[in-house]
Amino acid sequence: MKYIPLYLATVLLLCLAPMPYGYFMLVRFVMMVACGWMAYQYYMRQKEVAMWVFITIAMLFQPFYKISLGRSIWNVIDVVVAIFLILIYFAEKRMEAKTRVSFQPLPPEDQTKIENNKIEFQLNGRLAPKELIYVASEEDKELTELLERKPEVFEGWGQMMGFHVIYLPLLMKRLKEKEVLQYRAPYLTNADIERTSIDNDFLLQYLKNPADKERIKHGFIRTEDIQRGDDGKDIAVNRFYPLSSNDAEPIADQLHRISKQISEEVSEYEQLLESKSSWDDYGDSYSCEYVRTDADNCFNSQINRENIEDLIEEVKDRIRKLRQRGISEHILEQLLHPDDRLSRLVITSDYRLLLPDYNNMEIKMEPLVKAVYLLFLKHPEGIMFKCLPDYRKELTEIYVKLKPYGLSDRVVQSIEDVTNPLLNSINEKCARIRGAFVGQFDNHLAKHYYIDGNRGEVKKIALPRDLLVWE
Repeated sequence: MKYIPLYLATVLLLCLAPMPYGYFMLVRFVMMVACGWMAYQYYMRQKEVAMWVFITIAMLFQPFYKISLGRSIWNVIDVVVAIFLILIYFAEKRMEAKTRVSFQPLPPEDQTKIENNKIEFQLNGRLAPKELIYVASEEDKELTELLERKPEVFEGWGQMMGFHVIYLPLLMKRLKEKEVLQYRAPYLTNADIERTSIDNDFLLQYLKNPADKERIKHGFIRTEDIQRGDDGKDIAVNRFYPLSSNDAEPIADQLHRISKQISEEVSEYEQLLESKSSWDDYGDSYSCEYVRTDADNCFNSQINRENIEDLIEEVKDRIRKLRQRGISEHILEQLLHPDDRLSRLVITSDYRLLLPDYNNMEIKMEPLVKAVYLLFLKHPEGIMFKCLPDYRKELTEIYVKLKPYGLSDRVVQSIEDVTNPLLNSINEKCARIRGAFVGQFDNHLAKHYYIDGNRGEVKKIALPRDLLVWE
């Protein structure tokens, strides 16, 4: 694809020769499509000037509304645009050669260690244990260009060490997709998302000692340990690894030096612990025998932890994909400033579940699942699972309001099962209720809306009742 400018320049220069009329129409169409595609590529690389230049060229050559300039003027335009495309090709080629990274291991004698690279951050600026984040207090244009144009170079390097490399502006660009940010913070509007931005010096505001900023010109940091400071507050001990395009060493050699040092700094015990964690592991799974134990002992409480393993498969897959794209929980929290901003829960006259403060989100459930949810909403004091038979009649009355066409034998049996504390049906319904909320937005907010509680205690919905509206 990098040869497209040369191909386009060639077809433009051929316009100087006596060609049939159909050829000129073909050139117009090809130039419109190709220049539109190149404009998009420059847009993705945040090169706005180049983007608008190629948009202009695409509009100039579009075949639908012809611009009559005369053959001689069009020949001049063809030559000028062809020269421009040739210059673009060589400029891109020069930049590619300048930023090319080939990984050839350094000789052992040349692999010197970066000394005194510990820097303390306030806890709210910490990183996840498997993240390497590029930070900079001053600009390195060539390095920035490489990070933007060739993110796969650093991502591949990080993967070899088992780390996820994060370049903050690119991370935010990926997260600006509505689905990702609004899952984490469902109260964000489209305008809020557009205003959200992040720079490479973002984490430096959390330095415990602001003077350390002088040591951080540009490079990567990772969290090594969490310690309690003299003031009683937790401090993240982060390691800093300088990286620069102005260094005498090639970037590839610097990266090899950093990877070697990281492997030496991480102890065998830490490596063992970190190998057990992954982005797809969010708590211990649980299983429950169907008849041999009661529902309360099988209940998967979310208090003080989070477990997605008991959720329905489609919800689990969606959550995992979203979180894999979100990557840095700590950075995202600081960026969005989540404040547990809860939405009102409105139960409409036709029993729809709406969250008006989360962009009027609707939570959908199957009739019996929704009936169980409404039952618990009507009892803010909570319900003991062993007392479920006492609520069978009330649950039936709620279900009839949702489905007013009579009760089939199958539905009657399902209601009996869900109110039988010796069966697991109530746990399945609670998992579906939780999945309905967690499938739409993150658990740090969703936990206020679904049924939860410790085993052996009442189960209830934690949402403050002043946020509950019955129409």
